[in-house]
Amino acid sequence: MTRLPGTTRRADGTQPGRPAAPRRRPPKPAPGRGRLPVPEGFPGPAELAPLARLMLTDAVRIARWAGELETVDKRGELLPDDARAAGRALAMTVGAAAKAWGQALLVGLVEPRDGGAAPGWRLHAWEHDDEAVLRGWSALFDAWTLLAPVPPAALRGVFAVLAGQAVDQAPQLLSFLHLVDGPVAESELMELLRRGLGAPPGHQAGAERRHGAGPGFASLSPVPHAASAVSAVRGTCREPQIDTPPAPSDIAAVLDWMLDGLTAVGAVVRASDAAELSSLGHWAVRAKLEEICTVAQTAAGHIEQSALELLDACAHYSPGPARAEYRAWVAARPVDRAVHELLEAARGEDALLRGLAFEALRVAGGTAEQAVRTAIDEPVLRPYALLWLAEQLDEDGVVPSDVLSAEDAAWLWVDTAAAVLDHGEVELLVGHVEGASAGDPVRLFARARQSGHARAASVLTAVASVHPDAAVARAARRSAFSVHHGGA
Repeated sequence: MTRLPGTTRRADGTQPGRPAAPRRRPPKPAPGRGRLPVPEGFPGPAELAPLARLMLTDAVRIARWAGELETVDKRGELLPDDARAAGRALAMTVGAAAKAWGQALLVGLVEPRDGGAAPGWRLHAWEHDDEAVLRGWSALFDAWTLLAPVPPAALRGVFAVLAGQAVDQAPQLLSFLHLVDGPVAESELMELLRRGLGAPPGHQAGAERRHGAGPGFASLSPVPHAASAVSAVRGTCREPQIDTPPAPSDIAAVLDWMLDGLTAVGAVVRASDAAELSSLGHWAVRAKLEEICTVAQTAAGHIEQSALELLDACAHYSPGPARAEYRAWVAARPVDRAVHELLEAARGEDALLRGLAFEALRVAGGTAEQAVRTAIDEPVLRPYALLWLAEQLDEDGVVPSDVLSAEDAAWLWVDTAAAVLDHGEVELLVGHVEGASAGDPVRLFARARQSGHARAASVLTAVASVHPDAAVARAARRSAFSVHHGGA
């Protein structure tokens, strides 16, 4: 199996695209402390974890019932016969069993494997690791849009467009609830949402649900990717532009939908036309706010930039500040949209940005797992996705040769060499060869030329031009020539 060396050099001497070496991990938190410091008077993990366990009781039950499942559908969901069997065994309706299974997937209690499913590491840690429980619940919180019930008639048109816009306003609404720290009238939340959507002022609270918005409304844009998941459309249809102001009743319907989704994941409590954050909701919002504040480690930050701009800037940072930027960038937008944008950036031609995109996806953790599993089917992403998924399961580091086939490793070797060629010192290619060839560069070059990578010929030609060993240089040149002429 081909071993994989690093790519380009950073300011502190580390190599961002290096898939061969296990990543250094921070020391484990001291007992009694979470990932973030707990402010005085604020519930700690030991108090919050039981609430999360209660929220996810059915998800844990169905994960334990399932054990090792040989087959699930292509999205990882239960097959109809298994859903019915789970319902009978656990005294649930089929719908409740399917819902519990979906939550178990989101939280990491079960993991799709080889067309089936198996218990996840979080299930084994569920009863004794409060931090693992909270991180699992956080994945459910990040996916609140998937749990919000949307009437079928509302999947298109005005509601879907407004829902897409409202998803981007959710952090502001949640932050407001966090600061108030008590019940807030839904009429006040509706006014906050209306302002965020750019709609014109409506009537007073008693008339908020009537039509009659005035002029001055800025046209809404099509539904962003996050809202595609929200509306269960997932990009399969094109939503229309809205050329007229949304009615107050439409905004009220979207607010109800948002609060229903946040209530379904246990982040919000609703009562008497008012809403407030639960203890878990306060914890989640505070964690997000502190992640966003890490942007202060740089002069300006990149929260407002695209994924490509973020990665291009972070290519010049050392690993610590780069991770801080990734955390802030992911925390500042719906997680599914952030993951989508990073994967889109990884599909581009720049190999260095591809490696950095998967570094950024690490901060999204388990919430990115389903999207990364899908990426395995794409040749340009497959080796990176396989390594990323392996790292999610192995906290002690991953040896690429244990994860990648010879073909995948060869493709990744060419891709990381292309990153060196485009962004580093060409002389680094010598070490790139020595680190991966295991004393047999001819075999490495043969695999590289057979990898199907579009940059194979240029990488091999560059190796031939800089390698000090004449025999190795000749072998690289012959392989490059073979690529150009279609040789095996």
